[in-house]
Amino acid sequence: MKKDVPALADWSLQLFRLSLLKQAKWRAIVRMLEAVEYQSGLDIGGDNGVISLLLRRRGGVWTSADGSAPAVAAIRRLVGDRVVTVEGHRLPLPDGQFDVVVIIDYLEHVIEDEAFIAECHRVLKPHGTLIVNTPHLKRSPLHALRRVLGLTDTRHGHVRPGYTANQLFRTLKNGFDVQDVCTYSRCCNQLLDTGIRWISERRGGDHDAVKGTVIGEAEFRRLGKLVRLYRVLYPLLWLAVQLDRLMFFTQGFMLIVRARRRNWIPRAATPVLRDGRSLAEATLGGRIGSAAL
Repeated sequence: MKKDVPALADWSLQLFRLSLLKQAKWRAIVRMLEAVEYQSGLDIGGDNGVISLLLRRRGGVWTSADGSAPAVAAIRRLVGDRVVTVEGHRLPLPDGQFDVVVIIDYLEHVIEDEAFIAECHRVLKPHGTLIVNTPHLKRSPLHALRRVLGLTDTRHGHVRPGYTANQLFRTLKNGFDVQDVCTYSRCCNQLLDTGIRWISERRGGDHDAVKGTVIGEAEFRRLGKLVRLYRVLYPLLWLAVQLDRLMFFTQGFMLIVRARRRNWIPRAATPVLRDGRSLAEATLGGRIGSAAL
């Protein structure tokens, strides 16, 4: 099986590089990691193993995790050892093992998200770092368009559509202080991605490759129509990214947060205004960058 890993990695990375959205996600994760000193890490929900593979290539000793048996098998097939299964909200790992935990498009799939964050807190070393990447919950006609086209959260296994920054802060508030937060992937990129998803699914394809599928040569050829579509539209996708960069004053559709672990202290919920800001944030005229509200 080990002989197959380089070839599987090549095919999987080819498909990954065709997606500008996935590349933007990887850049956002790398930016957060660049501020972290670590030797050991845990990635959860590593994009069918591709981001798990990229993280391991950056250095350090990584363990990977996912909540479904097919996904775990796919990740293990791609990266080899040190892959575990999330059991509900529980991580089958010892206390204080990791310098950094990276949650990649996974928290929105977890019913007991605060209990899951408590598990991440448990497996982190004191003053370890948690990075969370998740859909950004914001008002947009694009969400209504996705529902009309059938691209619903339920279809993609989400138990919630995502988080606002304030909602994510509150989820982390008992054991983490937020150090950095940003959004990425703005309207133009997301609109083109929505169109590609819809066209792909109408043609019987699958934009994201089925959860738990490792992209080898056979799968890559099976996705031939989708690959050709991406290659044809790639200049438009590239242009969309450039247009999105000009819209730096708007918030993106993806949210990523970096937080530092501290002692676990249950905190009461903070009253918030209709726009989601806390009273303190409204007084300061902005958003507080700490989960310890």
